[in-house]
Amino acid sequence: MLVWINGAFGAGKTQTAFELNRRVPGSHVADPELIGFAIHKMLPRGARADFQDRPQWRSATVSTLVDAVRAHDGPVIVPMTLVCSEYFDEVMAGLRGADVDVRHFTLLASPQTLGQRLRARSGYRVGRAVGRRETWAMAQIDRCVQVLGTERFGEHVWTDNRSVDDVVEDIAQRAGLTLAAPRHRAVRRRLRRMAVGLRHIRV
Repeated sequence: MLVWINGAFGAGKTQTAFELNRRVPGSHVADPELIGFAIHKMLPRGARADFQDRPQWRSATVSTLVDAVRAHDGPVIVPMTLVCSEYFDEVMAGLRGADVDVRHFTLLASPQTLGQRLRARSGYRVGRAVGRRETWAMAQIDRCVQVLGTERFGEHVWTDNRSVDDVVEDIAQRAGLTLAAPRHRAVRRRLRRMAVGLRHIRV
């Protein structure tokens, strides 16, 4: 099984994915963004636009995720924003054409909530490159909310006024996954989520 967690920037994809990974035995997180950054590293700076626009990112994402599912006994969890309808259809068709059992979920939140989360996230992310990234993410809010709220991008999981634990448990129930590990206590939960956020700073 492959669990794709979609959503706008700031919707909580990474935190949800790694908490689901912690609580589901034998699960594995596979991040297609790493393929995109590898492509960028091989290109001159002037050519580093949105890596999702490059066919090689989409084809490599499909083939690598297919390999991951075939090589792994447990569920593979994929936190990745995918908004372009054509790219979404291409990637999902590629996975399902390879007989991958895809469970796709889109995390939704209001523009106000997304803005608050991105501003809070930038509080512990420093540096000019990271600042530009957060500014770019803020500019995508309206587009993401409008597109990802459509039927094509279901199943929808609303995250306003819900904890990561609530969202994880909702997804697990819908996907038929068994949660073995319990919720963390408050202090440990905050420390873990800070650690996950810091590990996934992209510059």
